[in-house]
Amino acid sequence: MTGLCRDCLCEVLTPSGCCPGCGSARVVRHPGLALLDIAHIDCDAFYASVEKRDNPSLRDRPLIVGHPGGRGVATTACYIARRFGARSAMPMFKCLELCPEAVVIPPDMAKYKAVSAQVRAIMLEATHRLEPLSLDEAYLDLSEGEHRFARPPAVSLATIARRVEREIGITVSIGLSSNRFLAKLASDMNKPQGFTVIDEAEAPALLAPMPVKRLHGVGAATERRLAELGLHTIGDLQGRPEADLLARFGKIGRALHAHAWGRGGRTISPDRETKSISAETTFERDLSRLPDLARALGPLSERVARALTRNALAGATVVLKLKTHDFRILTRHARLGDPTARAEVIAGAARRLLERETDGRRFRLIGVGMADLRPGSEADPPDLFARSPPTARDAPAGKETGDGGSESPQRTASTASTSGM
Repeated sequence: MTGLCRDCLCEVLTPSGCCPGCGSARVVRHPGLALLDIAHIDCDAFYASVEKRDNPSLRDRPLIVGHPGGRGVATTACYIARRFGARSAMPMFKCLELCPEAVVIPPDMAKYKAVSAQVRAIMLEATHRLEPLSLDEAYLDLSEGEHRFARPPAVSLATIARRVEREIGITVSIGLSSNRFLAKLASDMNKPQGFTVIDEAEAPALLAPMPVKRLHGVGAATERRLAELGLHTIGDLQGRPEADLLARFGKIGRALHAHAWGRGGRTISPDRETKSISAETTFERDLSRLPDLARALGPLSERVARALTRNALAGATVVLKLKTHDFRILTRHARLGDPTARAEVIAGAARRLLERETDGRRFRLIGVGMADLRPGSEADPPDLFARSPPTARDAPAGKETGDGGSESPQRTASTASTSGM
């Protein structure tokens, strides 16, 4: 199979043109179509697509999902809004400056989780080797799926896309390759409703002109460091020996070299372990005083504690996250004497960390999280006997970056999306 009609699912043998069977122009062609079996599926503008599905009057209008006004950020911008420059994670005021005609709808997480579960159920009919990354995306390993020998993986993927559109009313984009890195890259190349295939042989030439920020793990800080070395494109990276990148960047350098040449891992982990649970909030205005900042710790700690309890987990390390007025991220950690799932213990340790950071700087965001997760059975007991809460022992201070997030490969699950797709 070198060609597949995405509408009638027939094999297409002609080298170009529409499907001879149904006349559809939605034909995907690639020499490795029948052989490649690692896929990444990403729902197109997921939250916005669900809202448009449920309110057809919004279909042709720019739509942004997020909390309107104040210091909110856009959760999702539909493709019409993106034409004006609005983007996910952009401050809402900026989105509305770029697209003043946009309709703004607050997110409905319960609804999105329900739709995510429907999409996941369809995927699981093709393979149980499914690794959710969030509510709207997942990796699939179709090398040993139930229908592997009855039909090629590409047919299973096209079937998933068709069923999601017909049964659920939203669309997805698909990337198919031989490894995770290329599959995810491919799914993002022709959105929305894309079906892109890349094999490792063609990857180096395809990747070479792309900016280095297209590589997984390259945030703003790493991009700046690479630029200082004259490395602006992936092709520039291809010209550097692995040993040189390893010496300059450590293990990240090895990953940069591998990805620059289109190499990556194939392992799909259906039961991938959650590494942390967190919650955060953006203030209506920048805050600098300890009492004002600390007021958010209780509610955030309650959210984290509920998520820990819901997932039968406890954490041994409290994480405090702060974002300064100029968008720099600070993370600080405190190791506890015992793992906990208790909000008051989490809040107490977070406050002690916060006290050391309130030196007059202004902050726009605060977050609380738990890392080093353990089974809930290992958690400290309630204060039945007036037991003193564990004392926080400070771990080494976390990094301060300007990336807006960590470049660590570990998974971080927020309280809004712990369950995933």
